[in-house]
Amino acid sequence: MQKDINIRLSAEEAADTSLIRTKAAAKAGLSLSDIASSRVIRRSIDARRSPVVVDLVVRLSGEEEQAFQPTTYKMVDNSKAVIVVGAGPAGLFAALRLLELGLKPIVLERGVDVHQRKKDIASLMKTGKVNSESNYSYGEGGAGAFSDGKLYTRATKRGNVNSVLDQLCQHGASLDILSDAHPHLGSDRLPVIVEAIRNTILSHGGEVHFKTKVISFVRKSSKLVGVVTQTGQTFHGPVILATGHSARDIYEYLDAEHIALEPKALAIGVRLEHPQHLIDQMQYKQKEGRGLYLPAAEYSFAEQVKGRGVYSFCMCPGGFVIAAATENGQQVVNGMSSAARAGKFANSGMVVELKPEDLEQNQFGGALGVMRFQEALERRCYRASGETIKAPAQRMVDFVNHRVSKDLPETSYIPGLVNSDLHRVLPQFLSERLALGFEAFGRKASRFLTNEAILLAAETRTSSPVRIVRDPETRMHTALDGLFPCGEGSGYAGGIVSAAMDGMASADAVKAYLEC
Repeated sequence: MQKDINIRLSAEEAADTSLIRTKAAAKAGLSLSDIASSRVIRRSIDARRSPVVVDLVVRLSGEEEQAFQPTTYKMVDNSKAVIVVGAGPAGLFAALRLLELGLKPIVLERGVDVHQRKKDIASLMKTGKVNSESNYSYGEGGAGAFSDGKLYTRATKRGNVNSVLDQLCQHGASLDILSDAHPHLGSDRLPVIVEAIRNTILSHGGEVHFKTKVISFVRKSSKLVGVVTQTGQTFHGPVILATGHSARDIYEYLDAEHIALEPKALAIGVRLEHPQHLIDQMQYKQKEGRGLYLPAAEYSFAEQVKGRGVYSFCMCPGGFVIAAATENGQQVVNGMSSAARAGKFANSGMVVELKPEDLEQNQFGGALGVMRFQEALERRCYRASGETIKAPAQRMVDFVNHRVSKDLPETSYIPGLVNSDLHRVLPQFLSERLALGFEAFGRKASRFLTNEAILLAAETRTSSPVRIVRDPETRMHTALDGLFPCGEGSGYAGGIVSAAMDGMASADAVKAYLEC
């Protein structure tokens, strides 16, 4: 016997697992003694009414069942080697899929392991000095390891979302990700999960090498047969290139080697930070905010402004704004939050769609044009901050009204703020659209447009500014056999789950390539 039962409960009732089981059994017409296992397979919050209610789908079964389907990995000590460049979501899930397929992943990561990364990031926030090989973008786990660990994706046609979620649970993630409408892992829990994935790779005969930066390819005619690292070491095999969206040196190398690239649309803007209690009151429409039983509220906004999208991105309830530059001389902000999302502030990227044709082609033309613009803006923001990693900032209403703020409120951004006129810091076509977008969002949601909120510049690392051209069928580069670009850095994926699925599909493509 297995039944999926829909029930609607108050927030307090939905926090009581025994009550959920009792209510579901009663609706199904079953006695509790008939039920061997019960679990929530879908959870969502309906804040359109007051009081807020929680909608649940509860699976009742007469037999004990597993919450997730574990994956079986093969021992690959003596199998054919496949080079995986990068240990972010795409690279790690490519490696796991290679183990499934009986191929040996050799993962080469320019940065350090995820636990050492935490120390380097703490040093960055304290000293303002960026370690160019160990930061919020580079190192084991990639950029996703310290960005809340959001797992929601619309890219369901790209692969098996459930397989990604199941394997995360297999490596220690909370089972809540299998049922939540917008699942997330939390930056505090991700390091343990990432380390468990690494241990799976190693225990099944794969390899993981840290501080191993790939600087060039080994080619035979039009075929890629290996890579060379900064120490001169050579690794042989077809290459899954999963370097992430911030590895500008890789794009520079590919361009210099005449490996086909093309510029890609990007979204650029600011981090917007509110007190979390304001967002809770706005979204739950309750004076007390979320109360004891509801999670920190989220939001999502989008508007067309002068022919370009303006929208919220990577919303972090109860989160922190972080310094996300990969080199000194850049000012970049991003957001993260812990599993509990218990911080005082909510933040999100507020960004404007940027297309290659929006840029001056004589200055920012060619395959790397959007990347050059991205980098130039980061350096401009760095100069505006007084050549520190303090963030140029402005109150939200003041920005909309083109008025310099008299002062700035408290922030979660540890390095600090520099009171700035962001209309002078950001390019005009970005700042004008942002201001109009904020006015539109304010009309949609009471109290969203407020001077209690601040803008921090600049949010630039939303996705890759470059696409590495690949064949849609084979997933291999169009002109270099043996090169399989994947994940966010390839320009074909965005977010943890999308990148993971792209990595798994690339592993399948390598398997087909080796069998030809």
